Amino acid sequence: MPLDALFGAVEQEWQEQALCAETDPEAFFPDKGGSTREAKRICQACGVRDECLEYALEHDERFGIWGGLSERERRRLKKQLG
Repeated sequence: MPLDALFGAVEQEWQEQALCAETDPEAFFPDKGGSTREAKRICQACGVRDECLEYALEHDERFGIWGGLSERERRRLKKQLG
């Protein structure tokens, strides 16, 4: 099995366990000025929240709620981490 395929399978594994997989994706990608409260509430209860946030930071996800953080919050965290 190619190494890329192996890492892709690992990434998909946490995504399949994510609570957002059972939720309307629009909650995680609200229109500008829309509420992120529901998405963040779901993230708080999610067992793979850390993996999700790590993925978003590593892949420079610029849109939506990932790991319970908005794009602005992720940028701020990334700056703090150096």
